[in-house]
Amino acid sequence: MSGGPFDGKAVITGAGKSQVGRRLMRGGLDLTLEASLRAIADAGLTPDDIDGVASYPGPGAPQRGFSGADVHEVRNALGLRTSWYMSGIETAGQIGPVIEACMAVTLGFANHVLVFRSVWESTAQADGGRASVLFDGGKLPPHMAWTAPFGALSPANWLALPAQRYMHDHGLTREHLGTVALTARRHAALNPDAVFRDPLSMEDYLGARMISEPFGLYDCDVPCDGATAVIVSRRDAAAGLPRHPLTVESAGTGMFERATWDQRIDLTTMAAHDAAATLWDRTTLTSADVDVAQLYDGFTFLTVQWLDALGFAAHGEVGALLEDGALLALDGDLPLNTSGGQLSGGRLHGMGLLHEACVQLWGEGQERQVGGAVGSRPDVAVVAVGGGPVAGAMLLSHG
Repeated sequence: MSGGPFDGKAVITGAGKSQVGRRLMRGGLDLTLEASLRAIADAGLTPDDIDGVASYPGPGAPQRGFSGADVHEVRNALGLRTSWYMSGIETAGQIGPVIEACMAVTLGFANHVLVFRSVWESTAQADGGRASVLFDGGKLPPHMAWTAPFGALSPANWLALPAQRYMHDHGLTREHLGTVALTARRHAALNPDAVFRDPLSMEDYLGARMISEPFGLYDCDVPCDGATAVIVSRRDAAAGLPRHPLTVESAGTGMFERATWDQRIDLTTMAAHDAAATLWDRTTLTSADVDVAQLYDGFTFLTVQWLDALGFAAHGEVGALLEDGALLALDGDLPLNTSGGQLSGGRLHGMGLLHEACVQLWGEGQERQVGGAVGSRPDVAVVAVGGGPVAGAMLLSHG
């Protein structure tokens, strides 16, 4: 343990995931409860032991399918008596509630907090496609007053602009982006829960239809239905539980500039850089200590941003890191998105990456386990989510 903002008191003791797939035609609450009960059981607890609950985004999610259940629905369904709870969309990325839960247990507000994230975007899009759920039933966000008149209606459009600027300034190529997509697919092939497991070649990647230049089909994550949950516990309350507690070493929550896709001082950086800076400011660990990286891949370029922001390459030099995809393989120096991430595993909106980090640190990745040998495991994992206008990151250790 490095001390860090939680002084070693905040730990993860259990993790659970529901069925994950395309158009499962199951209700969001159903999936949420499946993941939550699995996480509670994984920690060796019962619902009666859970005295805190947290989630993103809470009521008022802007898009149909973007949220499967809210905190109070889960509290009611499980009969939880909570001494602390929270939900909200304005957090440090999608793992903001996990970070809030770490603060809650550190301060003694709760002993065991259930944190969940659920989506049913694939089912929601069954009738009208992906565009049918954009801002369903609500007004456009304010920033779209400047983008919608030009047909830029989705994050693929908004992110394409800074991606092209980074490519222009720093020599990043589509082949470099393709390395991120191909790495995800290779790892997804070893994950029985992944949505897409068939082989993907660079020729397939480059030949796919364009979505919003420079992004083609395989640069974009896969809408799916599913839920993820973890249990954040206070260390002294975790004594005697079956799992080795995973220490939350640090959290990156910084926001130094506007929460924007396109108005930063340096247009080749994004919110990922602010979150990463505060992550490293709060620990004695460095990027050299990281054994496995679970980095947000809503689009391949967001993974590039995190590799840059977290210091795995000097600013602007991520392309050189991506020249050799072997570095990101399970036996490489920086195994990346070992479950297939969101590009091939399915868009569980960040929390799936945290679940995979726990699986790896507990040495339970089976065919995709970093280190390969039975019982082997990494010691330190970084989890980073969001990265565009908002971002959050966590550093976990087996210590």
